[in-house]
Amino acid sequence: MSQVKTLAIVGAGPVGLAAAAHALERGLTPIVLERGPEAGHAIRQWAHVRMFSTWSLNIDAAAARLLRETGWTPPNPLDHPTGGDLLAHYVATLAAVPALRAALRTSARVRSIGRRGLDKVKDAGRSARPFELVVEGPAGAYRVTADAVIDASGTWFQPNPAGSDGRAAPGEAENAERIAYAMPEIAGAARDAYAGKTVAVLGGGHSAIGTLIELDGIAGRIVWLYRGADLEKAFGGGGADKLAARGALGTTIAGLVRRGRIAAETEFRLAAIERAGGRLRLRAEDGRAIEADRLIAATGFRPDLDMLREVRLDLDPALECPRALGPLIDPNLHSCGTVRPHGAKELAQPEAGFYLAGMKAYGRAPTFLLATGYEQVRSIVAALAGDAEAAAKVELVLPETGVCAGPKPKIRLPAATGAASGGCCPARAPEPTSASADTR
Repeated sequence: MSQVKTLAIVGAGPVGLAAAAHALERGLTPIVLERGPEAGHAIRQWAHVRMFSTWSLNIDAAAARLLRETGWTPPNPLDHPTGGDLLAHYVATLAAVPALRAALRTSARVRSIGRRGLDKVKDAGRSARPFELVVEGPAGAYRVTADAVIDASGTWFQPNPAGSDGRAAPGEAENAERIAYAMPEIAGAARDAYAGKTVAVLGGGHSAIGTLIELDGIAGRIVWLYRGADLEKAFGGGGADKLAARGALGTTIAGLVRRGRIAAETEFRLAAIERAGGRLRLRAEDGRAIEADRLIAATGFRPDLDMLREVRLDLDPALECPRALGPLIDPNLHSCGTVRPHGAKELAQPEAGFYLAGMKAYGRAPTFLLATGYEQVRSIVAALAGDAEAAAKVELVLPETGVCAGPKPKIRLPAATGAASGGCCPARAPEPTSASADTR
């Protein structure tokens, strides 16, 4: 790895640009390939969303050092940016720094990655061969050669389908015009699509909760389709959450459910989507049916692995993340937001010099924070530059959610005072006057 000189980085989001900033500091030559027409293309799809993490957790150290050389003034570290703020005050500004602008290629969609002249099966001399990336650009396909690759392309454009088995539900494709995914804009240009309508939201994470909160006061009726049995798990840690805005999301949604502003259907596992006149009939596995004008499937994301078919990977069979990382982030096991520090060692693949980073490194796990991605790429670039000591010294403390790990007794919806009735988690904080939403 000490011979690495050129580093191809797939994705010009915050993590990809941070990787490029670290590469420049280490004397490497980054080549940043962004599928969209501008840096931060995925963020532009959720520019309306307010993040529950503050600026202090959303700016990479190497990127900040590079920006300060241009006279950049950092935002207030205690403020909560929207996606649009993140773009305007950080990502776009960072991409415009001359050294990074020279490295950035936009409208450059990576279609495949492999070793030049070798398919996946060939062993002889493999690690000595450079990587070759097939890129689709405005003028057609071309190839980029690099000594190492960091895939930080994220998962935003790969939302999970609505079916309870991880596949598209019958009727999902046929009714696509009435279905939105992830966190669509509710209050902006698309307001008429939701105003006064019956809107069903499928999912149990922060994306679903943020969307439900945004719909309040706009939709005529809101139905929350929750796959689990206990809504308390979705409500989170409230006042015990070390990210106050994240805790406030749970407190707010609990209050809306308690007051009947949102109708919750628990253990609702979507089996089919049917057309009922001009509406959707959402049928559960147990036979229940909910009729709605619109469905928002906020069921998470999954990595696009098609372009990695010729790269030797070792992935967790369930999460599709690096195998060593799987036990650290498995949502079946972790619920307190504490992830052991990890870097190049845990993210390394059998293909020497190739790494997954950022949200894509988390595969199907939903608990990623930008601070995690920044520490990942700092460690990876140190390893590629031959600084094993710096690569191994991974220091990352993530803010806990305040949600108790493991099985816990049933907890009723919070009483009007906001106190939890039993269970193992602290009482919830009062409802906030405004809500924040999560991001990738």
